[in-house]
Amino acid sequence: MTQPTDVRGEHLRTALSLAASGVPVLPLRAGKVPFGNCRRCADNTCGGRPNMKAPGPCACPGPCHGWAAATTDPKVIGCGPWRRAWLRASAVAYHPGGAGLTVVDLDNADAIAWAREHLPATQTVPTTRGEHWLYLGRMQSANGVRPGVDIKSTMSYARWLGFGAGAMANLPDTVRALAVSKPAPPRPTSRALTASAPDRAGECRHRTPAFLERGIAMAEQRITEATSGVHNAVYRTFLAVLSTHGRCGCLTDGHVARLFTAAQAKGESARHCTEAWTNARTTLGV
Repeated sequence: MTQPTDVRGEHLRTALSLAASGVPVLPLRAGKVPFGNCRRCADNTCGGRPNMKAPGPCACPGPCHGWAAATTDPKVIGCGPWRRAWLRASAVAYHPGGAGLTVVDLDNADAIAWAREHLPATQTVPTTRGEHWLYLGRMQSANGVRPGVDIKSTMSYARWLGFGAGAMANLPDTVRALAVSKPAPPRPTSRALTASAPDRAGECRHRTPAFLERGIAMAEQRITEATSGVHNAVYRTFLAVLSTHGRCGCLTDGHVARLFTAAQAKGESARHCTEAWTNARTTLGV
């Protein structure tokens, strides 16, 4: 459904206000997902900005590449391609890490109860199903660190839902530790998984940087080029990556973040990415 003109204008005004306070913003389309890449960036022909290793602005003329599009530049936010995106936007999002923040996304009542018991009180923003707890400080983003708990900071985006209530606390080590030791990780870590015998004299060929990099790049391309059945394409790609690289301990959270970013740029939600990754691991037993 098309947004009323006054609502669309409010999204743009909110974005400009946040940008003026140093919060990088981007528009979200229906389904709370970023806009797809522009023509010049289709199929990552621009160089694949989703592969960035660190936060930074996207140099494209429109709001491309998900979180990497977030900006504080009012000239960019109000320019032609962005203005057209705002006219279709359903919500405003921001890049927490770019603003020096971390969002602990609590998706249900059980997750909120856990946070109240284990995390220091901080600024709290109600969401559709739960709460966002905002902390001052940035860290690596991670999904599914606990049941119903995601961490959104660098290389991620969160929907802007207002200022909430309470004073913002500094990012505690308790939250940082969640991304390091995940009780039920939906992603592989750098530790060795149950492995088959290496190919050559005890060496794992996947540890060759070029081999692993080529595999991850091909997987990103496969996701990016999907024109229909994106959810199935993402699952099949995750399955292929894990079947090749999932048993030797080569994959890191950085590799998986690249795959998740590519999937989210195609419209997949963080939840769908996590579910597809978990299902692929379960299917392969890794």
